[in-house]
Amino acid sequence: MDIEVRTHSALHVLKGAVVKVLGMDAKWTASTYVSGNHGRLTVKFNRKPSEEEVRRIEEEANNKIREDVKFNFYELDRSEAEVRWGDLIYDLFPIPREVRVLKIVEIPGWNVNACNKAHVDSTGEIGRIKIRKIRFRKSKELLEISFDVLD
Repeated sequence: MDIEVRTHSALHVLKGAVVKVLGMDAKWTASTYVSGNHGRLTVKFNRKPSEEEVRRIEEEANNKIREDVKFNFYELDRSEAEVRWGDLIYDLFPIPREVRVLKIVEIPGWNVNACNKAHVDSTGEIGRIKIRKIRFRKSKELLEISFDVLD
């Protein structure tokens, strides 16, 4: 499996863990980055998490990977997707209004997102997530979580 596909898929797992540990205040993704086995998830948030919270985020993400949960993939009319999941499918970077059909990626009960990238079939294919660095940018209220995907 291509490492960048695994790393991108890890973003969805990590985002679910971030929301589980930090709450719905961290639900808005501001940006993502993937290069090889390195990724970065940036969410809108109002404080730097404690070391314990960061440890729990990594632990929750790796637990979800070990569960080997199947990803669900949908291609739905935008209005149908919005009725089904509301604004949870969106990030802070908008999808142009003229896009009428959305590709939705879901880890049931964990994360759902409009996303047109390639993904693994199940979380177990990702490997392991190791959080490398946390950076909180107070002026912009952005929390950057840099991580590596390991075998």
